[in-house]
Amino acid sequence: MGNITTDINNIAACGLHCGACRKFLSGKCPGCRNNEKASWCKIRKCCINKGYHTCAECECDVRECKTYSNFISKVFALLFNSDRPACIRYIKEHGEIAYAEEMAKRKCQTIKRK
Repeated sequence: MGNITTDINNIAACGLHCGACRKFLSGKCPGCRNNEKASWCKIRKCCINKGYHTCAECECDVRECKTYSNFISKVFALLFNSDRPACIRYIKEHGEIAYAEEMAKRKCQTIKRK
């Protein structure tokens, strides 16, 4: 299993930190950004089409964005106790490098819901 790094390229468009994912660390997944099998992800597709690295670059509030707040994201949030909008807020406020450092320090993929 690999080490968790602070590479901003390991941040998914939605704010997840793929760099702390077990599948990514074991080499079974290239991460959301480089995963052609993730073409089903509407958030990833939206960011790629707009030339954004993450949703943090968008002027829209992710909580009001229909692409971001879709059914799959709600299921994911429930299953993994994830607060992805908090991840995007953190990136907007502190930047991608600080976010990657924080997630590597916490050794987790996402900010947990409270």
